[in-house]
Amino acid sequence: MTIYSFGSINADHFYRLPQLPQPGETIACSDYSTGLGGKGANQSVAAARAGARVVHIGAVGSDGVWMRDRMTEFGVDCTHVVILDAPSGHAIINVDADGENSIVVFAGVNRALTMPQVEAALAQAKTGDVLLLQNETNLTVDAARFAQERGLNVIYSAAPFDAGTVREILPFVSLLLVNEGEARDLRFALGLTDAQVPLPDMVTTRGAQGALWQSSDGAHFSVPALKVAVQDTTGAGDTFAGYLAAGLAEGMVPQDAMQLATAAAALKVTRAGTADAIPARAEVDAFLKNQ
Repeated sequence: MTIYSFGSINADHFYRLPQLPQPGETIACSDYSTGLGGKGANQSVAAARAGARVVHIGAVGSDGVWMRDRMTEFGVDCTHVVILDAPSGHAIINVDADGENSIVVFAGVNRALTMPQVEAALAQAKTGDVLLLQNETNLTVDAARFAQERGLNVIYSAAPFDAGTVREILPFVSLLLVNEGEARDLRFALGLTDAQVPLPDMVTTRGAQGALWQSSDGAHFSVPALKVAVQDTTGAGDTFAGYLAAGLAEGMVPQDAMQLATAAAALKVTRAGTADAIPARAEVDAFLKNQ
């Protein structure tokens, strides 16, 4: 089974600070670094590191060829990552002493793909394959509709949250991934109570409280978070999403896939960075074995 990931590819610029700046405040950073990022690239790398076959659909500018090459090194098939004549996406990431972050994203060519390019990338997809989506590209709803029509399972991270996009895309989504804030925004936008779930399956990540799987038939279960020394929470949700998709794609039952994803995210936050800090499957399996 193949995971197709239509998502952003960004150059991440990290600034380590004693605390996150308040409006009008200037703070000197203690460290600066760059690396591969973007929610799409992070999820693709995570799924590939988990052992899945991953095909990424996306774009970079000529300034971002190194990002495509880096993804390839991680085992991601980047045949359908196009190079366009415009700037690549990038993100400014401030990380405080407790590992919390604030992020500003410039989309660049992440929002410049055409639907024929997406359709061409999915032309070889088979029934039962997976399409991973998030909200850092254009054509998210169109891609979800096209994938569902071809029999793919659509896993959608509703981030950055946009109520209009969520309303449009829900009919085509197999599994919805949100954090607690996004879950509240979703229910408010759709007029739902906490007891109502808009999809057959929804996963809510809850930080130190772990993650919750809910089904429309009322079934639900939770997976506890694993205690680790937090260095940087950036990319933890993407690591969880990629590992969860990979676990489900290889036939794991949801509980086991959730445990695998939770362990991968826990290891990720012990390391600074985004895609470059995502752990390999052997590391995650060993970590779980020792719990």
